[in-house]
Amino acid sequence: MRDLHGWKVKHCMSEIDDRIRQKVREWVSYADDDLEFAYHGLKLQTGKTYKIVAFHAQQSTEKYLKAYLVYRKIDFPYTHNIAKILALCEETAEWTKEIEDAKSLTPYASTLRYPGVDMNATKEEATHAVEIADHVREVVRNALIAEGLKLE
Repeated sequence: MRDLHGWKVKHCMSEIDDRIRQKVREWVSYADDDLEFAYHGLKLQTGKTYKIVAFHAQQSTEKYLKAYLVYRKIDFPYTHNIAKILALCEETAEWTKEIEDAKSLTPYASTLRYPGVDMNATKEEATHAVEIADHVREVVRNALIAEGLKLE
């Protein structure tokens, strides 16, 4: 079977799948960068960095969940709301209950980044945020690998 451009349909699907896998790997790489930065921020031991640590933990979580949605070819809105993103993952994933606590990271997406909002993060909160993000990383990576994605 051929499409209008003369390509074999199977070839085109494979090419599309390759592009999707590459895009997922990019999301994963960015998520890993955020988590690595969060871990590094915890080592600085200055109260001023804890809100930034929590922000990067949230970002890592968000990007990991979006990587899964890209892999599953599920459209998602522009949002930082972990509950909304997790709800989209629930459509095809059974592991979402394992990481329900990730929803608690949503406020770190914006309220800590801009002046005028009286929210900060303690060392304990930042550490907990990083632990949640690390667990999300583990769960989502395992899911992607189980579904056939090769990750480094």
